[in-house]
Amino acid sequence: MASANKLELLQIADAVAREKMIDRMIVIEAMEEAIQKAARSKYGAEYDIRADIDPKTGDLKMARYREVVEEVENSSTEMLLEDAQAKDPEVEMGGFIIEMLPPMEYGRVAAQTAKQVIVQKVREAERDQQFDEYKDRVGEIINGTVKRVEYGNVIVDLGRGEAVVRRDQQIPREMFRQGDRIRALVLDVRREARGPQIFLSRAAPPFMAALFMQEVPEIYDGIIEIRAVARDPGSRAKIGVISNDSSIDPVGACVGMRGSRVQAVVGELQGEKIDIIPWSDDHATFIVNALQPAEVAKVVLDEEAERIEVVVPDDQLSLAIGRRGQNVRLASQLTGWDIDIMTEADESERRQKEFEVQTALFIEALDVDEMIANLLVSEGFSSLDEVAYVPFEEIASIDGFDEDTATELQARAVDFLEAQNAAHLDAARTAGMQEDLIEFEGLTPPMLEALSKEGILTLTDFAELADWELAGGYTVVNGQRTKDDGILEPFDVGEDEAQTFIMTARVVLGMMTAEEAFPVAEETDEEEESGDDGETPALSDAEAVFADFKGDASKPN
Repeated sequence: MASANKLELLQIADAVAREKMIDRMIVIEAMEEAIQKAARSKYGAEYDIRADIDPKTGDLKMARYREVVEEVENSSTEMLLEDAQAKDPEVEMGGFIIEMLPPMEYGRVAAQTAKQVIVQKVREAERDQQFDEYKDRVGEIINGTVKRVEYGNVIVDLGRGEAVVRRDQQIPREMFRQGDRIRALVLDVRREARGPQIFLSRAAPPFMAALFMQEVPEIYDGIIEIRAVARDPGSRAKIGVISNDSSIDPVGACVGMRGSRVQAVVGELQGEKIDIIPWSDDHATFIVNALQPAEVAKVVLDEEAERIEVVVPDDQLSLAIGRRGQNVRLASQLTGWDIDIMTEADESERRQKEFEVQTALFIEALDVDEMIANLLVSEGFSSLDEVAYVPFEEIASIDGFDEDTATELQARAVDFLEAQNAAHLDAARTAGMQEDLIEFEGLTPPMLEALSKEGILTLTDFAELADWELAGGYTVVNGQRTKDDGILEPFDVGEDEAQTFIMTARVVLGMMTAEEAFPVAEETDEEEESGDDGETPALSDAEAVFADFKGDASKPN
C-alpha cells in the first residue's frame, strides 16, 4: 500500500477522534507508533526508528536515532563520541545522532500490523477516558437504560459504556426489564484488562443519602448535613441529620411540605420506610433518638467498648427491638454502638440478683449478719476493697453504725483481703512465677495469679505481650467487631495502663531505653525547661514512672 498523503493522515485522525470521542493527539500518536513498527519490520527491529507526524500540516518524518555513549553495547542504537562528532561536531555525550529516512511503501502485512496497532491504541485510550470519567463520579447518582439481565445482575447502558448492578446491590423484589430506565449510585470503578468495570448500587446507604441531596436543597447547599445512614433495603432505613443553621429544623426540611420530599425518596426506593433522626454529638441522646418510635427509660454507656445498655418500659420492648430485630439493628448500624435492650422488669431482676450476690459476699467475708450486709450494699459499697480502704468516716456515717462498728468492719475487710492476696501469691508461685515479675510495681496479687494461669511467669514473658493482650480490645472481622478478652481486663486495666506496664518492663530488662519507651515532647520555652521560679524542673513522664518503680513493692510475702 502506498504511504498515505498528508491530508489523508489528518482526516483519518480527525474522523477516529470524533467517532471515539477521544483526543485527536492520541490518534496521531497511535499512527506514529504504527508507522514506527512497520518501519522497524523493514529496516530491522533492533533499530531505534521514530516517526513524527506534524498535527497541523500532516507532514510525516521518519528518522533513525543513535545515542552517544562512552562504551557501545549495541551498535544499532549507540555510537562513540568521536564517531558521532565526525557526523555532527556539536553533538555531546548523551545526545543523539539523527539520520532521516526516506518515505517507504507499506506491504499488506505491514499495513495490517499498523492497523492493529492503531485500533489497539485507540481502544486503550477509549478505556482510559471512560475510567477517568467515571472514577471521579463514585458516590454520584447516574441514569441509564437496562440493556439486559444476566443471572440476576442488571447490565446498564450508560451511553458511552456499560455498568452492572449486581444482585446483592439491588433492592429486594425489584424487577427490571430490557429498556427500563434506572437510577443508581456509582459504587466502584475498577481498571481491568477487559476495560473499566463500573459497579452500581441501589441498596447501598449512600444511594439514599444522594437521593435526599437531590430532593432537599438545604442538604445540597450544606446547610443540613447527613451524618449517618443505615438501611435494610426495600424495608426500612434510618438517617441521622443535623442543621448548621439553628433556624432550620433538619427533620422538617427532609420531610418537606406534607411529606413531599421524603415521599419522593420513598417512591424511588420501592416504598422503603425512612426514619429521619436528629443527630446529636451526645452518644446517649443520639442512640435514644435512633431507637424511635420506642420510648427509652434509662441508658448505661460503656464508651471504651462502644456498647450501651438501654432500658425500656415492658410494653415498649417489641417496638424497640422491631420485627426480626430490625429497629435495634438499624439503630446500632446508624450509631456505630452495640445496643443491648432490656425491660425495666429485667433490669430490676438483675439489680436484685446483684444485690443478693454482694450481700452474700459481705456476710461471708466480714462475718456479719444480713442486716449489716444489706446496709453496706444499700449505701453503694460493691466490693471489699471499698469497705477496707474508703475513709473511715464514710462507714461510720451510715445510720445504725458507730465508730467501733466501722473500725471492726474495716479491720475484717483488710484481714480478708490480705488472706486472699497471700493465697493469690501462693498460687502464682506454685505455677512457677519468678520473683522478677512478682516484685514488678503495679501488679496486684490477683493480677499475678491471672497472669500465671496464662503461662506468663517471668518479666520477659510479660514484656513481650501486646497491650491488647492485657487490656483487651476489638478486632474487625468481615465488617463485624469481635471482642478480644484481656488477661488483666477484669481488673479494669485500660490500654494506656497496659502500655505503661509493658514499656516499663522492657526498659527494666534493657530491651529499650526510657527515652524510647516514654518519649517526652521537646520544650520550646526556656522557662519551661528551667522552671518558672528557678526551682528544680518537674520529672518527665519516663522519670516519674521509674521513680514509682524504684519504690518498695507493697505486696504481701
